[in-house]
Amino acid sequence: MEKAKKAEVVDSLHGVFDKANAVIVARYSGMTVAETAELRRQMRAVGAGVKVAKNRLAKRAADGTPYVNLSALLKGPTALAYSGDPASVAKAAVAYAKKNEKFVVVGGAMGETVLDASAVKTLAELPSLDQLRASLLGLLQTPATRIAGVLQAPAGQIARVINAHATKGEAA
Repeated sequence: MEKAKKAEVVDSLHGVFDKANAVIVARYSGMTVAETAELRRQMRAVGAGVKVAKNRLAKRAADGTPYVNLSALLKGPTALAYSGDPASVAKAAVAYAKKNEKFVVVGGAMGETVLDASAVKTLAELPSLDQLRASLLGLLQTPATRIAGVLQAPAGQIARVINAHATKGEAA
């Protein structure tokens, strides 16, 4: 690979590392072109991407980014899966690894925090950012009658106390 092409690859990967919230590192030894295309398709479906680059270039690209600690995982034929949503990229990588034994998740990182393979699997079990947003939206859209009922409860209790005193005063 000529020097200009290497510089272009390093710049491209550096941009990926700057924008990504999570990077998953996996071994892909022995995968066919069709299997790699399927992996890329599944990653794109969840808003993630996959890059394959020489480890030396990936280490150089990671310098100056929060992912500089990934260099220990970059050994052998590695693929880098990245996304803005850490849970979705982890889910897609772990799901693909279950279907294809040639794709093995080695670890990853979320910013400066390096994750081992078991941490990536745990991250894959978390709800995605879209699922969390949907849950929050559901909580925010509770019926207004519940809120009104909660707000009216103290006023109703005060009215009952006043009524009790009034009837007690009439009885006396």
